[in-house]
Amino acid sequence: MSLNKILSIAGKPGLYKLLTQTRSGFVAESLLDGKKLNVSFKSNVSVLSEIAIYTLEEEVPLKDVFEKIKEKENGGRTAVSHKDDKIKLEEYLFEVLPNYDEDRVYPSDIKKIIQWYNLLHEHGITEYANEEEEEVNSEEKE
Repeated sequence: MSLNKILSIAGKPGLYKLLTQTRSGFVAESLLDGKKLNVSFKSNVSVLSEIAIYTLEEEVPLKDVFEKIKEKENGGRTAVSHKDDKIKLEEYLFEVLPNYDEDRVYPSDIKKIIQWYNLLHEHGITEYANEEEEEVNSEEKE
């Protein structure tokens, strides 16, 4: 599953998997507890594939940050917890993304990145390419 189907919903903890669209919004399933939730179009929803992290030069897509974390951790969970203190979280992100913009990436953002990465890892979602990228890659191999 790509990050195109994984959502963050404002005011709701964790991440959600997009299941289906309805007339008034969509149905999503929580990755934390598996409960289904009706979400209206009025809700503030972010698709993980659309999120980027500020660096000093450009914005780096979240999937690229997740790939760097996966590389650093050899495919495992992060060495730090999202509950660790601010300094430890900043040091960790600096190891993963040395040129991240410390003025525009807040500790709360770093907590989310680590929490989301670990949550995706727990659910076996470790391939972060978009579906379009996956199709192009498979066509190139043929």
